[in-house]
Amino acid sequence: MDLGSFGKIFLAVGGLLILVGALLVFGGRVPGLGMFGRLPGDIFIKRNTFCFYFPITMSILISIALSLVLWLLFRR
Repeated sequence: MDLGSFGKIFLAVGGLLILVGALLVFGGRVPGLGMFGRLPGDIFIKRNTFCFYFPITMSILISIALSLVLWLLFRR
């Protein structure tokens, strides 16, 4: 791989991170994006002074999306 292809990969990953960051910041304000709050399968534990939330379903969805993007970038 040459430096040009690494540059394209970094640009694609950077753009994807910007999009995900924008969704996290503005997601509650845009109608229709609030549906990504708590999905079925997410782990949520709340005690008196302790609150734990692990979005396992969203993690799986992001993993599938990133796998698809990387597959599209590296296919021949």
